[in-house]
Amino acid sequence: MQVAATEAVAKAEAAATRRRWINLGEFVAVAGLIIALLGLYLNWSDRREETAEKQIASAKAERESARFELRAVPTANGKALTLQHDDRHAIRDATATFPTELGVGSKDTVADQIERGWFERALLKATDGGPDTRSGRLPVLIVLTYWDGDTPRTTRGIYDIGWKTQEGTFPFGRTLKLESLRLHELGGDQKRLDALWAAERPKG
Repeated sequence: MQVAATEAVAKAEAAATRRRWINLGEFVAVAGLIIALLGLYLNWSDRREETAEKQIASAKAERESARFELRAVPTANGKALTLQHDDRHAIRDATATFPTELGVGSKDTVADQIERGWFERALLKATDGGPDTRSGRLPVLIVLTYWDGDTPRTTRGIYDIGWKTQEGTFPFGRTLKLESLRLHELGGDQKRLDALWAAERPKG
């Protein structure tokens, strides 16, 4: 009986050992699965973050490519301002709207130029009564359509036309010379334009 008892104890110990190995194996398998899943998640997260960064960079590059800053240079005689474009953005058309008080309305550019003749008489009249030689800014609303590759895009903003008057040759009186074009603010409408002119209009 002692031998049988010893054998029973040995068998029980062997069974317990096998169970421990099985439990350890199951633990290792589960741990391996968790590690594998964690690795897959990290890889997916990295790819998603990389994709998001690429999308942001692409959208930023597209915005930068589409953006067009309107500039102009005066002609030698100051009779006009010639609108400038870069290699990527050709100007399709531009419309300039003037303060209501001047009675000029809106003008479409020809040869990409803002012409002095559009508003010279009205501006000289509005500034009459002061010194012959003076300078100032005339706000104008410009709606511009330009090409971004094959895509037409439109932008609008209020720009300041820098001008200067000086004594002219008798009997013609004062003359007006256009000197610059600078962005005042993006967007805008007739009401805002008129308010800016009321503030900028030379007094006497």
